[in-house]
Amino acid sequence: MTHITLALTKGRILNDALPLLRRADIVPSEDIAGSRKLVFFTNQAHIRLLILRGVDVPTYVQFGAADIGIAGKDILLEDGGDGYYEPIDLGIAACRLMTAVAAGAQPLKGRVIVATKYINVARAFYAQRGRQAEFIKLYGAMELAPILNLADEIVDIVDTGNTLRANGLVTREHIADISSRVIVNRAAMKTKFADIQSILDALRAVVENQS
Repeated sequence: MTHITLALTKGRILNDALPLLRRADIVPSEDIAGSRKLVFFTNQAHIRLLILRGVDVPTYVQFGAADIGIAGKDILLEDGGDGYYEPIDLGIAACRLMTAVAAGAQPLKGRVIVATKYINVARAFYAQRGRQAEFIKLYGAMELAPILNLADEIVDIVDTGNTLRANGLVTREHIADISSRVIVNRAAMKTKFADIQSILDALRAVVENQS
């Protein structure tokens, strides 16, 4: 039987994905949460799991180091890779990608300075609206940028919005709805079709049964 490598995203997506995998009869052989390991075998001898940073999952799948991956749509939009299919929306870790500004800030008519880790997505978004923008790449504490006059706006993931409100920011424009997606390496889909299709069918059935 062909060996399948499945890359998972650390954090919230991992916590939401593991119960889905369990219902699809893919169970880690040991407790992932209590381990520093990055590779885990499962109850199915031909399937192993990789635990990665979300930004790395598309790269591992695109270049064939992993056959299947689970990653947030925000990461996939920013990556823009063409080496994988995106067959299933798991509907987990749902949130929104939005712009946000300091509460009370007036819309700017000229060039806007935007802080975000989603540079590619943000550049396309502002260009589609005909707005001139300069981008500053940040990886965390995004909410500080407008407060400290580093940027006029931010582009970031919004879940409850509590962090924005706690820091005096409000959402302004909706860019995309985000959830976790299954991606599959294009070449592996051909060479390992039966095994990969079996996993996809099991995951699709789990998603359909919970909707």
